Amino acid sequence: MTRRRTANEILTGLDADRYLRALHGEDRPPAQGWDADPTPLTPRRLVPPFPVDALPPWVADMVMAVAEFTQTPLDLPGCLALAALSTAAGGRAEVEIRPGWREPLNLYTVVAMPPGSRKSAVFAAMTAPLVEAERQLIDAARPRIVEADLARKMAVKEAERRAIDAANLRDPAGRAEALAAAAEATLEAEKPVPALPRLIADDVTTEAAASLLAEQGGRLAVLSAEGGIFTTLAGRYSSGVPNLEVFLKGHAGDLLRVDRKGRAAEHVAAPALTLGLALQPAVLTDIAKMPGFRGRGLLARILYSLPENTVGRRQVGAPAVPGPIDKTYTSRLTRLVLLLADDNEPHRLRLSRDADRQILELERRLEPRLAPHADLAHITDWASKLNGAVARLAGLLFLAEVLPTGWGEPVPARHVDAAARLGHYFLGNALAVFDQMGADPTVGDALAVLEWISRVRPQSFSRRDAFTALSRSRFRKIADLDPVLQLLDDHGFIRPEEQPQRAGPGRRASPRWSVHPAAAETAETAQC
Repeated sequence: MTRRRTANEILTGLDADRYLRALHGEDRPPAQGWDADPTPLTPRRLVPPFPVDALPPWVADMVMAVAEFTQTPLDLPGCLALAALSTAAGGRAEVEIRPGWREPLNLYTVVAMPPGSRKSAVFAAMTAPLVEAERQLIDAARPRIVEADLARKMAVKEAERRAIDAANLRDPAGRAEALAAAAEATLEAEKPVPALPRLIADDVTTEAAASLLAEQGGRLAVLSAEGGIFTTLAGRYSSGVPNLEVFLKGHAGDLLRVDRKGRAAEHVAAPALTLGLALQPAVLTDIAKMPGFRGRGLLARILYSLPENTVGRRQVGAPAVPGPIDKTYTSRLTRLVLLLADDNEPHRLRLSRDADRQILELERRLEPRLAPHADLAHITDWASKLNGAVARLAGLLFLAEVLPTGWGEPVPARHVDAAARLGHYFLGNALAVFDQMGADPTVGDALAVLEWISRVRPQSFSRRDAFTALSRSRFRKIADLDPVLQLLDDHGFIRPEEQPQRAGPGRRASPRWSVHPAAAETAETAQC
């Protein structure tokens, strides 16, 4: 089994550049003739290991204990722990990087693992304190809700009585005064009754999510061990029309207007949604094809994790999570939720001077890599949000470590450093996920040509043969094939044949390519 690189090996200095070159295959020697097998177009990327030591100790201990007990990679409980922290702080805290740039402390995390990976067991262990916190919030709020509901019912009766009294008066002056009193009572009767506190939703429609955001003061977490929410967003309940507005604005914190039948429109000034999903890898391929998901920026908002599959190599009878570790995690996460629950205005965290310098350095290092021909050009939409995600992570790590005693202090540089390590982890996984999604259109086109080769199995073909076979589904003009054929040549699937000299007038023969004998088998393997 290939050794997973340590965080220091992949995140520091020049080795990070070598690591990224390796991810793109730039260190691989070219194939020599037919002596070497073709190099797959989309090999499994070497994703960095989850930097569990970047988490606060009480979170890291739980992540490691749950991973050992369930025999799952650290990535799964680690990412769900971040989603749990986001649920606690989302809508109740924000970090100001510098004037004019603030980031709310809510995250969208998605972990992709195959069936049978014990996603549900890990999910239950990492989110159980949130369920307990929600129960405590409901118990505390219930008396206030009952009182408010009773007051509203009494106000309704009082408004009706005053309206009848005003209608029975004949004296104009007295009637005007009675009408004013009736109007005042009616306004009192229209005061809404607070909703029961709600932290978590699962299989929720976008309309229901918007209503819950309005009821819950702008925060909500969609946590699920399945990926059904993406089907809902794609238009399961809206005749196939994607409805992404709530999830786009819920990440950015932009103003959301909620219109509901039978009730006045509501405005959520700064919605804060948390998304924490553990789903199957095939769902990632599906959502890449859903209209609007990438073009409108939903996929760019997600922190992805594609852990190594441990099924078949798990230890039987692994030790349970130690009681003290479980108790500490439950009490501290529950306390964090309850401490932040009653704050009407979000805590504004500030960066220390050293932390601000670190963010600036991250920006300087990232920007050149977003250029059209740089290594992150094909995921610029995602990578351009990476520094904002690092700032959010730093704020969450800071809140989780200091709890209420140090929230007024600036976020120190060590939390930005820890968040940057998490950011590099998510960057490596995003590269792997977007490969799987077919983010690079040239690679996607090359895979289509390989699928045709695998099906037809020609020993050679002309450029016109490939264009004729694929023009309706993939290529608009024959020149569009040139970069695709060059890519297949570079990877050793095909090689150009010598063109015969033209003896007379007429159209020049279409270029021909010989096919590697193992091209079809390699193509089939790459698609498995």
